[in-house]
Amino acid sequence: MLEIRLNCENCDKDLPNESDEAMICTYECTFCIACVHTVLDNVCPNCGGGFEKRPTRPKEELIKNPARQDKVYKPVAENKFIEKNRNVNPRKR
Repeated sequence: MLEIRLNCENCDKDLPNESDEAMICTYECTFCIACVHTVLDNVCPNCGGGFEKRPTRPKEELIKNPARQDKVYKPVAENKFIEKNRNVNPRKR
């Protein structure tokens, strides 16, 4: 089941379930769209993968399977994945 994280791991911006700004990698690392484009260059600092828009869990399902309540906050500094992959298409990494 997809883990719904409620904040950007880089800037700590709130990203509730219904946010249109939440982006995730294949490991469900969660960042806001602004950080994905301006800080991360579409490279996950944790795995090197790309990002896609996070889907929204239907409200009825959110009751049965709630979002993760603790925050994941790891501001990004220099990162080997970003440096290596910023100019490589995510599908070819």
